[in-house]
Amino acid sequence: VQLVESGGGLVQPGGSLRLSCAASGFTFSTYGMNWYRQAPGKERELVATISSGGVSTDYAGSVKGRFTISRDNAKNTMYLLMNSLKPEDTAVYYCNANPRVVPYYWGQGTQVTVSS
Repeated sequence: VQLVESGGGLVQPGGSLRLSCAASGFTFSTYGMNWYRQAPGKERELVATISSGGVSTDYAGSVKGRFTISRDNAKNTMYLLMNSLKPEDTAVYYCNANPRVVPYYWGQGTQVTVSS
């Protein structure tokens, strides 16, 4: 199993970023997928989730209406479009399968910093 997150960076408040999660080593199209984030000194939290076929999605209250999760099963890739970013969105963002294919496995994550 390999999960590679990318697309993070430094953005001003109110800006946008699109994160990508490239998956390999398992049958991507048969797994739900989640985005998580971990801010400094805080626990990792679930941000968004998407069903295996991409029809069902759900979001943490803090990002609902600003973030959009999607996936392309033909490319084994999941996305997170983040709009109206706030300083409190600053964190390392991770993706993972739901349920996890390999317990305790996490990719390297991608850093998102929202600051003026």
